[in-house]
Amino acid sequence: MDTSQALALAQSRGLDLVEIAPMARPPVCKILDFGAFQFQLEKKERKAKANQKKVELKGIRLTFKIGEHDKATRKSQSLKFLDAGHKILLEMRLRGRENAHRDLARQQMDQFAKDLGPDVVVETPMSLMGNRLTMIVGRKKS
Repeated sequence: MDTSQALALAQSRGLDLVEIAPMARPPVCKILDFGAFQFQLEKKERKAKANQKKVELKGIRLTFKIGEHDKATRKSQSLKFLDAGHKILLEMRLRGRENAHRDLARQQMDQFAKDLGPDVVVETPMSLMGNRLTMIVGRKKS
């Protein structure tokens, strides 16, 4: 149908001519109430947003010379976060002479991630930004 005819038909019915698929050849249009159309789109978006699961990133900060008890505390807290469905950002800040032993710091971070259990996977590999080692871990998707 010609555009001018479609516009005249929509105006005679008291409705709007809405372009549904502008990239199609020829473009696809519908005659409908535009306000109701927008409301339906917003309603679909709200429903999709409500069904999404929000995954939060929780931070656990380790130190180069961390004690066994402190490591156990960090591990238990990490497991609580993982059980709640969150991901964990493991962070280790190297200070002074600790920067000379980055390989030991990497080993400590890897060992901590392994100690979290077999169902924990490294999602973002270890990276060094300045004097901070970071890694993101989360549960395996089943």
